[in-house]
Parts: sequence; C-alpha cells; structure tokens
Amino acid sequence: MAGPTLVWLRDDLRLADNPALTAAVSRGHGVVVVFVLDDESPGIRPIGSASRWWLHHSLAALDASLDGMLVLRRGPAERVIPALVDELGATAVYWNRRYSAAREIDARIKTSLRDAGVEVESFQANLLFEPWTVQTGDGGPYKVFTPFWRACLERGGVREPLGVPDLGAVLGAPGSESLDGWGLLPTTPDWAGGLRDTWTPGERGAHDRLDAFMGGALSRYHRRDEPAVEATSRLSPHLRFGEVSPFQVWDRVHGVSANSAKFLSEVGWREFSWHILFHWPRLATENFRPAFDAFGWGHPGDEVLAAWRHGRTGIPLVDAGMRELWHTGYMHNRVRMVVASFLIKNLLVDWRVGEEWFWDTLVDADEANNPASWQWVAGSGADAAPYFRVFNPELQAKKFDPDAEYIRRWVPEYGTPDYPDPIVDLARSRQEALDAYEAVKAAAASRG
Repeated sequence: MAGPTLVWLRDDLRLADNPALTAAVSRGHGVVVVFVLDDESPGIRPIGSASRWWLHHSLAALDASLDGMLVLRRGPAERVIPALVDELGATAVYWNRRYSAAREIDARIKTSLRDAGVEVESFQANLLFEPWTVQTGDGGPYKVFTPFWRACLERGGVREPLGVPDLGAVLGAPGSESLDGWGLLPTTPDWAGGLRDTWTPGERGAHDRLDAFMGGALSRYHRRDEPAVEATSRLSPHLRFGEVSPFQVWDRVHGVSANSAKFLSEVGWREFSWHILFHWPRLATENFRPAFDAFGWGHPGDEVLAAWRHGRTGIPLVDAGMRELWHTGYMHNRVRMVVASFLIKNLLVDWRVGEEWFWDTLVDADEANNPASWQWVAGSGADAAPYFRVFNPELQAKKFDPDAEYIRRWVPEYGTPDYPDPIVDLARSRQEALDAYEAVKAAAASRG
C-alpha cells in the first residue's frame, strides 16, 4: 500500500497556486506538509533578523490555514527529509524548485530518495521563466535585462494560477517542533514594533496587499519613483516568502491598466536577478564584473558606517530612507538606489557591507534581488551602466520629493538646528569615487 506524500515547503508558503501541494493531493494516499528550518547546510545563507520575524508570522499563518497540521523540523535538510520519510512511511516527496546554490542539496536528496525507491518530483512555482529556459542565441545566459525580458515575453505561455486543493487530504505528523522554540522573534529589545504596524505576513495578507494595489496604487504606478506617493505594490516580501506567486500577480495585473506593462517589467527584474544568481551563484560575495576587484574601497570607520546605518548622515534623503528601513523593514526602491550609491560612491564602502546590512534589516531580502541590486548600483553587476553612475541625493530629493514630504515623515528634525551637518562633501567624494573608478577602467582595458 502506498504511503503518504511529503510536501516540503521552502520559499512557497501558500496553499493556492502551489503546484507541489496540488500534485500531492491529486496523488492520493494523504499529504504531510513540512517546513524545514535549515540554516547550517553548505549553500544555505541563513536569513537575517527582519526576515526571521517575517518567517515566524508567515509560518504561523500557514499553520492556521492548515488547521494546525504544518510539520516543523529544524536541521540540515539532507538529514531531516530522509528521516521524516522513514518516520512517516512516505512513498513520495514533492517540492517546488529553488534556484540558488541550495538546488545542489535538492539534487542530492532527490538522487538518494529515488535510489531508495521513493518517488520524488519537483515543480515550477516561484518564477515565471526558469533560468535554463531563457537563453541567448548562442545558448548562454543573458547579462542585460532588456533583451532578457524581451525573450521572456516572446516565449509567453504564462500559465494560469492554480486554486487551493482539497485540504482534507492533509495529515498531521508526530514530533512537530515548536515555532516559538525556534527563537525567530526579537526579545530584548523588541525592535519589531514598526514591522508589526506595517505588515501582515501570510497568504491572506499577501492577497490583501495585491487587492489594495489593484484598487488604487496601480493607477498611480507611473509615479512609482516618488517615495511620498503610494504608487508601488509593496508585494516584495510576500513574493520573497512565496505567500503569493508571480503567476497570481501576472494573472491579476496583465493587461488591465496602462501601467500594467511597466509594473510587470519590474517583476521581470526579479526574474532577471534569479537568472543571474542561477548562473553566478556567488553573486553576494564576488563582483559580477571582475574588473571591479581593482576598485579602491575606502575605510571610513565604524562611526561613519553607524551614521549611515541609523540615518544620521546629514543627507536628508539618505537619512529618511535608512530610518524607514529601520522602522518598517522596507525602503522605497528609488531611495534604496540613493542610499546604496551614497554608501558605495560617496563613502567608498564596499558594496558587500551594504548588502549584508540590507540582508539583515529588509523583510524582502532574497538571495537574488539583494546582491544583484547592490551590484547594479556599484557598477559591478549585470546590466550596469557603461559609465560610473553616482546618484546625487540632493538632486534626487529635489526631483522625486520636491516638497520634502517623505523626508519630513522620517526625519522630523529636518531643517532645525538639531539636524546634523553632512558627514561628507558630496562633490569632493563624488570626484574621489570617479578617480577610484579609473583603476577599474584600466583593469577592464587590460583584460581586453
């Protein structure tokens, strides 16, 4: 007699449009749903503090949707999953594919379980276009977004999202660990008050957010670069944890507004980042463009770095963005580019330092978008400008926050004697960055 199917969830914490779960229910014989907290296996990047907060609440919401049947286990997946298969007498294991270096773990588990006579299947769930399906004319990966996204759109064939399968097939299992026991939430000090006020993790919260976007912000999306205007979707953390799928977003947004194509191209940037990470798995630690190994990063000191992290630089738009991040675990995308450029170009700090800070403080930090975005701003990444772009935060503020509405929201002392002087001269530091870039150009020229 066939045993139950084990469904192993990762970054797909949802019931609707979950191909692995749907296929497992269709197979019959009962389903056990498990989430494994694996923060120790090689190839796994342990998530940051803000993401741990989100994960706790997302798992709690998922467990409630499953009537308390979600199984939690902690440890290396290559030990936990086979042990759970033996414990349950499971005869099949299903999961949705992932595209980071962790896929090597999946491949080894798949091979060992199949060798033991267990059926193992994986599914496309979290990307519209899987990395190996979109190739250049010579069969290689794309390194520039525009031709990549054009090739994706020419492929077409975005499937319709799946519904919620019959959850009566979901079984409990003995030995589930305590979510509270995992210690994902902050204790003393409790810094998550702003996160609680801002977000509702979980599948229902994701669809409420999508509904709100469709009901208002999409019509204003052409003003997405203005941080004081509610014109963006704020779906990024829900997509990061898979509480909503890109197929569901595509289905709701495609063709319904004059702004739809532009918004979906931003979803395309998410796809492009994963495409890059799939082919260059060390994206968070190595320059995508090796010539940037010659860039002369400075050493501003702990005090200057702390001023950037906590929004005390004396540069209003930078400070507003960093305070928004500290309070909400989120930052407007235009401002993300400005604060990253300021750290890299004006303070001459290695982009990896900023990437690690965002990894710890963003609720939407994922393994592809976070390093890809930092490298893009640094100029070391894929599709970077052919020249060395330096965002001027004062000009950016005048253009995108002309009434300082966003700045005053997060920096109430702006314009008063209590606001600090700038920690760096923007013009002089810009020139120092351009001078440092000369070494990169020379290194690139020597490579031919």
